Amino acid sequence: MAIPEEIAKVKRAYPLVGDSQALVDAIDRALRVAPFNLAVLITGESGVGKEVFPRIIHDHSPRKHSKYLAINCGAIPSGTITSELFGHVKGAFTDASSDRDGYFQEADGGTIFLDEVAEMPEETQAMLLRVLENGEFVKVGSSKVQKTNVRIVAATNKDLFSAVKDGKFRADLYYRLSTVQISIPALRERGNDILKLARFFSHNFADNYRTPDVEFTDEAKKLLLAYPWPGNVRQLKSIIEQISLFEAGNRVDGEALKKFLPRIEGNFLPVVSENSEFNYTRDREVIFHMILQLQNDVQMLQQRLNEQGDTTYINSNVNNLRREASPALMTTAGADNAPQYIEHQAVEVDDAWTPATSSRPHTTMGDIAVDVAQVKTLDETERETIAEALTRNHGRRKRTAEELNISERTLYRKIKQYNLEKLGVNK
Repeated sequence: MAIPEEIAKVKRAYPLVGDSQALVDAIDRALRVAPFNLAVLITGESGVGKEVFPRIIHDHSPRKHSKYLAINCGAIPSGTITSELFGHVKGAFTDASSDRDGYFQEADGGTIFLDEVAEMPEETQAMLLRVLENGEFVKVGSSKVQKTNVRIVAATNKDLFSAVKDGKFRADLYYRLSTVQISIPALRERGNDILKLARFFSHNFADNYRTPDVEFTDEAKKLLLAYPWPGNVRQLKSIIEQISLFEAGNRVDGEALKKFLPRIEGNFLPVVSENSEFNYTRDREVIFHMILQLQNDVQMLQQRLNEQGDTTYINSNVNNLRREASPALMTTAGADNAPQYIEHQAVEVDDAWTPATSSRPHTTMGDIAVDVAQVKTLDETERETIAEALTRNHGRRKRTAEELNISERTLYRKIKQYNLEKLGVNK
């Protein structure tokens, strides 16, 4: 397929790797709308690269020499997002020690990219609608109407039309934002672009870190094409960089590749549309279910290695172990892939268990001994996971949220819930 030269230049400049028709159509649509001062809504799953297209639109518009601001609405707490976008006056709230200009004032004459626009609170939606209609806004705590000339490009991984029907997003704002829509294809819909991106990421890693390049066998290439890539381009990049590090200079076959592809209970990660209302809950609970299973297996292994004297023998059939589940803990078991609650199993306290080396409470489940003091609740496991991720990323919330595959707003709420403010910095 011959690609027009203008689109080929855009692909080289940003860069956008791949020749699939869906990608080419998205680029062509961005270039066509760029010269016109229309609002644009960019849709697509998380990780597909939606953030590149607002930049293409701005750089090919009459506003290209003016300011371009990218704002992640999901990363700003709901209580401060209106002030961040439209500014505030001194005394508007407790910490307002002076007047402050918002992003819409700073970007006057330029372009604002509103990512995760579906996360915007209803009050802020009303103010955004006013800007779209007549360019007017009012700072928080002020009664003075101000004007701004800003082009708005928004993006979301949610189904905004469904959000409108559910009363979670204003219908009038939706129609204003979606004057022109650009849909970015999921990676699994882009065919051989997967292999081109894999080569691109592996070559970049080898060039940047002076390591030998990797080579993929035909079997590995088929596996790359067959994998559903629920995390899209972002996930592919992460996995290819891992392979480039640990398999540097090697010829990677299917078996070697499988070690790097996440699996759940022997199957590849399920492909769940981000438009599904159960998507976040299901993915999170599956992950924590896996963590709990791994934790229990490790504990039992430690007990077996430390067996001495009258220490209770632990049967090797660890798959029989079940912990009492809270209503929030779900797995995707079931032919229809609908959320299923983990089977509730009562545990019986064994008062006779009194090993000389420990006085911790103990329970039995069949012929398996379980150390109750070591089994953590879901909240404890979630808090520990988030704390460790914040530590690994030096407190940077954006990088931590990306690693945990949750929005920054969700991470912010969890940080407050678990009193982890000291670990997180607003970066």
